[in-house]
Amino acid sequence: MSPRPRVVVVDDHDLFRAGVQAELRDEVEIVGDAGTVDDALAVIREQRPDVVLLDVHMPDGGGVEVIRRANAEKAPARFLALSVSDAPEDVIAVIRAGARGYVTKTISGEELAEATRRVADGDAVFSPRLAGFVLDAFSEESQAASDVRGLDQLTPREQEVLRHIARGYMYKEVAQRLGISVKTVEAHVSAVLRKLQLSSRHELSRWATEKHLVGPEGP
Repeated sequence: MSPRPRVVVVDDHDLFRAGVQAELRDEVEIVGDAGTVDDALAVIREQRPDVVLLDVHMPDGGGVEVIRRANAEKAPARFLALSVSDAPEDVIAVIRAGARGYVTKTISGEELAEATRRVADGDAVFSPRLAGFVLDAFSEESQAASDVRGLDQLTPREQEVLRHIARGYMYKEVAQRLGISVKTVEAHVSAVLRKLQLSSRHELSRWATEKHLVGPEGP
């Protein structure tokens, strides 16, 4: 049987901290608690817990600040957010900061103990309806990163040519607008198609439109 995880409880409400400790003390080893960001950092530094149960909203910066500063100090603890809030922006902010999970304060003592053990073992744990927020947010970020990587393959001039072609300009018109030769435009288009793994001007135009690269022209 694996040893009980060593846990620190961080919340600015004394009564809530006491309640969590009472619920969990038979299931985990409580090694400290704190009600402020500074106190949390001090006890994490001293006790080096396996898991920090962490409130999201506290007057002096909250869970995100605790995680940020702990990570800056390379603290080895894993963080499990325990909050009354189920707002998507709170969930995403604390996960982006580095928490391994997020559960709400409606969770039962037994479920919280299990979530704490799982986080200590390296799992990611979320209350059921919160997992969707995280999956959606990081899926969107992954797609955005992929889009940027595609564009980053192109030189600034290739990006200019791409936008003109996507707006429907012919090679001669692009050459006139950019002050380059038609052959140079053709060479840039070939390079863009190769780098983006596209096969035609039509596909290039569709790609640029899908990535929202083609907006209204300036004066």
